[in-house]
Amino acid sequence: MKKVSEVMTSDVKVVRPDESVQKAASIMSEQDIGSLPVCDGMRLKGMITDRDIAVRAVADGRGVETPVSEVMTEDVIWCSEDADIQDLLKRMGTDQIRRIPVLDENRNLVGIVALGDLAIEQDVGVDEALRDISKPN
Repeated sequence: MKKVSEVMTSDVKVVRPDESVQKAASIMSEQDIGSLPVCDGMRLKGMITDRDIAVRAVADGRGVETPVSEVMTEDVIWCSEDADIQDLLKRMGTDQIRRIPVLDENRNLVGIVALGDLAIEQDVGVDEALRDISKPN
């Protein structure tokens, strides 16, 4: 039984809630990623995605200096380091998410696990999770 800690990425780029959406977009561009954890220190406060920026900021006519906290998703699904990969895959499929922050017992960010991280593993059943994630709502 493999644990999330064995496959997660631990060097996670983050953005602060008071930083601008332009700063978040710049980090996403530099890192070639589509989402960032929003943290106060290492304490998770939310997530911001490129879609959040497009739909909640740009489409609403907000400026590039809009604080991340105004457009981020606050209710974030997360997992612990010792979570079982199979359970996580089921959750990713059910909740239709591709990336999940990994938190310690104090709700501090210690990593992130993406569907891609799991796809590299042998025999973890990513195909079913991907089908579930990709189903239209």
